[in-house]
Amino acid sequence: MNAEGLESFREFVDSRSSALLRTAVLLCGGDRHAGEDLLQNALVRAAGRWQRIDEPEAYVRRILYRQQVSRWRLKWPRREVSVAEPPDPAETGAPPADTAAAADLRLVMRQALSRLTARQRTVLVLRYFEDLPEADVARILGCSVGTVRSTTHRSLARLRSLAPELAALGEAEAERLPSRDYSPVEVRP
Repeated sequence: MNAEGLESFREFVDSRSSALLRTAVLLCGGDRHAGEDLLQNALVRAAGRWQRIDEPEAYVRRILYRQQVSRWRLKWPRREVSVAEPPDPAETGAPPADTAAAADLRLVMRQALSRLTARQRTVLVLRYFEDLPEADVARILGCSVGTVRSTTHRSLARLRSLAPELAALGEAEAERLPSRDYSPVEVRP
């Protein structure tokens, strides 16, 4: 990679790594260390082809999704590596403290997502966190739109049954928002 390409890669990593890390952590079920590993591997792969990539962020996100799919297709799960001492929280780049309600919601959501299968979690992250249309999710995962729809439906149903506390937290969050006059919308399955 030439000096210009190296500089553009560094700028990309500096500007987009936070958002990419959030996606990677969600894809890994809330495991920050696994998310960091996933992102690092994706960036290493992208660096090798950096000069030929037209849309860098889309390319790196596609690598993230495909690597995560490959991980949950493995027959044997990878083992964790033990370290002598846990890392210092100040060095890990942990975010500053949020309000208690937001932290509760985040913890409950992470725990609920971790109880889903990797495929269910991936579909929900792509559909609702990344806000991708069903056709794009199907293309990324290499399946049909119908499979994405059915997996989304089953994943949301399982999420509701595994974590009914999400409904209570969501209602509490809605009560804190300024009231607006919304007309009711009928939702059909």
